[in-house]
Amino acid sequence: MDRFSNAIINHKRIVFYLFIIAALVCAFLAMFVSVNYNMVDYLPKDAQSTVAIRIMEDEFENDFPNARVMIQNVSVMEAFEYKKKLSSISGVQSVTWLDDVTGIDILKTTPLEFLDNAIVENYYKNKSALYTLTIESGKELDALNEIYKVIGKDNAVSGDAVSLAKTQEMSATEVLKALGILLPIIIVILVVSTTSWIEPVLFLSAIGAAVLTNMGTNLIFKEVSFITLTVSPILQLAVSMDYAIFLLHSFEHHRRDHEPKQAMALAMKQAVPTVAASAITTVIGFAALLFMRFGVGSDLGLNLFKGVLLSFISVMVFLPALTLMLHKLIDKTKHRKLIPSVNKAGNLLMKLRIPSLIIALLIVIPCFLGQSETKFLYGTGSIANVDRIKRDTTLINKEFGDENIFSLLVPKENPGKESELASELDKMPYVTNVVSYSTYVGAEIPQEFVPKDVSKQFYSDNYVRILIYTDMKDEGKETFKTVETIKDTAGKYYDEHYLAGQSATLYDMKNVLDVDTNVVNGIAVLGIFITLLVTFRSLSLPFILLFTIETAIWINLSIPYFMGSSLSYVGYLIVSTVQLGATVDYAILFTNSYLENRKSLSKKEAMTKTIQTNVSAILTSAGILASAGFAMALTTSIPVVYDLGVLVGRGTLLSLAMVALVLPALLVLFDKAIMKTTLKNQFKMEGD
Repeated sequence: MDRFSNAIINHKRIVFYLFIIAALVCAFLAMFVSVNYNMVDYLPKDAQSTVAIRIMEDEFENDFPNARVMIQNVSVMEAFEYKKKLSSISGVQSVTWLDDVTGIDILKTTPLEFLDNAIVENYYKNKSALYTLTIESGKELDALNEIYKVIGKDNAVSGDAVSLAKTQEMSATEVLKALGILLPIIIVILVVSTTSWIEPVLFLSAIGAAVLTNMGTNLIFKEVSFITLTVSPILQLAVSMDYAIFLLHSFEHHRRDHEPKQAMALAMKQAVPTVAASAITTVIGFAALLFMRFGVGSDLGLNLFKGVLLSFISVMVFLPALTLMLHKLIDKTKHRKLIPSVNKAGNLLMKLRIPSLIIALLIVIPCFLGQSETKFLYGTGSIANVDRIKRDTTLINKEFGDENIFSLLVPKENPGKESELASELDKMPYVTNVVSYSTYVGAEIPQEFVPKDVSKQFYSDNYVRILIYTDMKDEGKETFKTVETIKDTAGKYYDEHYLAGQSATLYDMKNVLDVDTNVVNGIAVLGIFITLLVTFRSLSLPFILLFTIETAIWINLSIPYFMGSSLSYVGYLIVSTVQLGATVDYAILFTNSYLENRKSLSKKEAMTKTIQTNVSAILTSAGILASAGFAMALTTSIPVVYDLGVLVGRGTLLSLAMVALVLPALLVLFDKAIMKTTLKNQFKMEGD
């Protein structure tokens, strides 16, 4: 360790310039990292809906219908013209309208009142025309901008492709917006908790360099998810700021008796095991996400795993060099400590510890049960806060109702069997229309007598495609029941069948995530438990610390249940590991201090001193992480990111409350048990 620290101290300028160059290069490379906005790609490859999409890509020319466009106040002939304009837009693979169902000649020559009204009103109603579009994957944003030009401000467009396009447009800017809110808050927190005006700059420089390096090194991956792009920089900044704070505080402590270089060498030696232990617990929480079958979790987990490692390196290498280069400026910008004394808080928290413990014990079981009953949303959600999308979706749904389309793929066998299946599907609840070769052309008409551009919509070399139109929401109990019914119905006619569509994808996502929950949470808890066991060499302390943080997690995740609201499942699964890994450090710091104080003080005196010496540090750390969560929530229009931000912010404050109010009671109450189950505890005996 001495050689390592001396090498950094003696070559501080080289270290400084190397890190600055690396950060700038990585900031440039970050612009070339490919971002995936399609959650379907993160389902397991053997998921039924994933296989269906792969078959459609291989066997059929057009993708799945993913947008609706409504043109108001148009005649039938004007509606034809709009269809031509929409069809000519680059990225729009197909446009389906009433003429595709009735035939263009019939529609042009037959008055609408002589056609089947139930069919007509699916496409043309109150002088409004509704088109179903298939927009090519990867071209959603450009196509949407061209659609807006064609239809103008008074008409409407909605659908999965629209949400995807807006997600692409907003993800990168939302990181900057969140940082715009978060950085001033962090600066204020650091200014209040430090004694130099320049120290916050050092903290942010060290962690900022690590964040930029992490974003740039993502180029080694094929792509990252948009959730990782939006969330990872904020979480990395928040969870690793403690490392820099600890090193500089240790440096300031040693400066009282040593020259700057020697003080830094001692600070680095002291900081490495402490910062490493803190980083390990955080990394374990993130590493648990790697075991998710749903790829977004492993994508985010790997990115944050790498980010925490880079933050650790930056704090232990770059920050010492930067601090020594600027130590004279630090001395010149000294100010008195602005944070008020917490001595009185120590006495107050000691008085509140028993009532707090009683409250925690009373609510822990209801909260545990409540969080398991929370209603979940499995999709990433529509971009509901974007004014035009919200308005357009409302306009279309008000006029034509909800539309949820499925694509059923079955082997190309007997046209009669296909016709029977289509007929049975058409009788199902919520099904508004079934479009297949047999319903569109007629099972009795041979394929070779039908124009190729018509038949290829339904037939490939090996499969038949049947489109099922429903008026259900994308997800929910009835929707998932309908998905199962469609599969069961197809199974009566075909041994092989595949269902694609937003709801089919969400159904598979639900099944995958339900399994992921137990795996990820189990790995995270087991990993943290083993770390605590090794750290404290105690059989009792791991249980006490895990109870403290897990109770905070259960309270956090049960709040939506008691409020009667739904919660993004992706956010729920991620935060349960992030909150555990990031905030268990507060409990570790608190417990370490208590064990040290118990060597010379009685249990109550030791706890009072522990509170007085640690509350301000925990407040600083929790303030930064909670601010990061709420900053994400305030600046995003993406529901899953909003939920994750709220959960992180609220969960951090709950963990803070549990550590400050309940953990003192547990440590004092189980003091004898801790003494008996902890190796080499060196506790002072009560009454000595």
